[in-house]
Amino acid sequence: MRDEAGSAVAEFVMVVSLLTFLTLMVMQLALALHIRNTVLDAAAEGARYATLADSSLSAGAERTRDLITTAIGASYATDVVAQFGVSAGFPSVEVRVIAPLPLMGLLGAPRGLEVVAHAAVESLE
Repeated sequence: MRDEAGSAVAEFVMVVSLLTFLTLMVMQLALALHIRNTVLDAAAEGARYATLADSSLSAGAERTRDLITTAIGASYATDVVAQFGVSAGFPSVEVRVIAPLPLMGLLGAPRGLEVVAHAAVESLE
């Protein structure tokens, strides 16, 4: 029995370290997915806003920037581009956002996340 003295403490430390690491990785994955979904939703809203009959591409890009800045911060809204395109054979507006991908906390790859949203152009005809 004396040879095993203190082994419970060592096992506890190893198991708790592993569980802590796994918990932090799951939380980091959840943060990255939250940021991706928020940026994608903002891009889709900006594309829909730009397609309104009395709106413009710059208004859609600005709407996207405002939504991203309000939700997660200005550093994620620095590269937003809106342009006309064709999606499924119909004229559409495409909003493209390139943002940092968080890998450790909010730090990560500067241009690691790119999302594109499309919306059909509205007309008064």
